[in-house]
Amino acid sequence: MREFKEYSEQQLLYYMKEAYKEAETAYEFGEVPVGAVIVWDGEIVARAHNSRETDKNALCHAETSAIDKACKTLGGWRLHKADLFVTLEPCIMCAGACINARINRVYYGAADKRYGCFGGFTDLREKPFNHLPLVYGGIMEEECAELIKRFFEELRR
Repeated sequence: MREFKEYSEQQLLYYMKEAYKEAETAYEFGEVPVGAVIVWDGEIVARAHNSRETDKNALCHAETSAIDKACKTLGGWRLHKADLFVTLEPCIMCAGACINARINRVYYGAADKRYGCFGGFTDLREKPFNHLPLVYGGIMEEECAELIKRFFEELRR
């Protein structure tokens, strides 16, 4: 059964700030600055950031890496009590991973009009999957968007 525990504004900001720290780490490594944390029963059980360039692996997005770590930490693939906090709206691969892992809720910072698949570009929640996470966007949106903008401006120079 899905749990609908709500977070206080302070808790939402705390978890998103933890995801943002991961995004900053990605930035330091020359990776697109996206960070994620997974919360289960109020505790962060996994954290990750983009590492596609570092790991030379297209699958190493912050969300998929965090889901992988959470599965290993919790000992199972069903993350039905887990909430994902991520600094950028998930792409199709990551949105699919959230659906397949049975993530309860997805909280994201900045919307992604080019690749976001929970409302930015398209919305996988419009499809008849047997599980769909609840999705909330716009948490620390300005800070998350600014970090990505700064990264790509520096990359172009």
